[in-house]
Amino acid sequence: MTDNTPTSAGAIMNGEVHPSPTEIAQQYDLLPRLIPHLDRHLIFPLLEFLSGQEGDDGTDVTKAKYELLKQTNMTDYVASLWQEIHDSDEVPEEFVQKREEVLQRLSLFAEETSRIDELLNDEAVVSSLRSDKVANLKFLEQQHGVTVEMVDMLYDYGRFQYSCGSYANSAHLLDQFRILSTDNDKASSASWGKLAADILTTNWEVVMEEINKVKESIDTKLFNNPLAQLEHRTWLIHWTLFPYFNCEPARDDITDIFFSPSFINTIQTNCPWILRYLAAAVITNRSRTRNTGAYQKQLKDLVRIVRQEGYEYHDPLTDFVKALYIDFDFEEAQKRLGEADEVLKGDFFLASTADAFVEAARHLISESYCKIHQRIDIKDLSARLGLNQDEGEKWIVNLIRDTRMDGKLDYKEGTVLMNHPANSVYQQVIERTKGSFFRTSVLSAAVAK
Repeated sequence: MTDNTPTSAGAIMNGEVHPSPTEIAQQYDLLPRLIPHLDRHLIFPLLEFLSGQEGDDGTDVTKAKYELLKQTNMTDYVASLWQEIHDSDEVPEEFVQKREEVLQRLSLFAEETSRIDELLNDEAVVSSLRSDKVANLKFLEQQHGVTVEMVDMLYDYGRFQYSCGSYANSAHLLDQFRILSTDNDKASSASWGKLAADILTTNWEVVMEEINKVKESIDTKLFNNPLAQLEHRTWLIHWTLFPYFNCEPARDDITDIFFSPSFINTIQTNCPWILRYLAAAVITNRSRTRNTGAYQKQLKDLVRIVRQEGYEYHDPLTDFVKALYIDFDFEEAQKRLGEADEVLKGDFFLASTADAFVEAARHLISESYCKIHQRIDIKDLSARLGLNQDEGEKWIVNLIRDTRMDGKLDYKEGTVLMNHPANSVYQQVIERTKGSFFRTSVLSAAVAK
């Protein structure tokens, strides 16, 4: 009889058994940590991803979707979820009634905002507007009878459209509201709403523009409230994960944002699990970045932060970085790379980067191994990379060619001879003291304050 008893955590930790790929993915699942920092509509794609995972019968996920969306105005979809959960062809009366109420309110909103919508689509009117919102409102009031209540109606209509799942219309209405509103709190809320709506329509170029607007708003308007800044930056970090791994041009910009002092401090203080995504971005950027100096700086910063936050958070991705660049343990790095592959495939944001991550990680293992060894056994290095000898040989040849390492391949011996010319003492002194003047200047300025 087959023993279906689940593997105990103690047995896994003691190395008595090797956890299955599913157990690894579940052990390092970040969904419970991500959900508190996401809007309910942004959580839905993560649940949709879960429903397609191996071993999931869909029932629990369907119930989770229903609980998530039943407070929204997506009445038709929520009704279909209820039918699926209860295996029924009938739609309860409450859903039919709510659907009618939603349609009536949509009709009422459309009627009440039709006048101001026409004005904002009139090029002659728009060309008369200036950067001064107060002056714009006064102009529209005097010339076209627009009131503050009419402007606020755009905000309410935009929120209602968002609750209905009509994200493109919501983004349009909230953008119109921001143009005219002098209410800073509502304008800030509209910016977050438009960002969410643009994310859900996968309009990544516009999303990046909105991220920069929200970031600027956090830096300037919340300057005197550090706690609010911390909370808002935490939310923004989680929301930027959507374009981070879905829009290639955005990855470098978001990585720079994450490494900026205020945001890296937020990650270390409030959400250290984001290090998984930062590690994945930095490592996969190896094959994309053109500025080697900038990449090496990011890699050094990542290693430093992983070392500092190891007591607070770790997973196979950060453990891979630790094993390779802190402990210089190549066997452990290879082991963690195998686990990282499973974690990546089970992560909504990282599933599409799994192959690129493994490929880039193998390059990093090879480079580090070649730098500290003079004679390299191809069979041994291939095993560390999870390749057979022929694949490993091709890999090393390509690595030497791409990185321009000074190495010679000996086919007969099955080895690679690496030439590591030592730096002169003078060059070592220059390298070590290169930044000392700048650091001294910064220290002096800090002391003078």
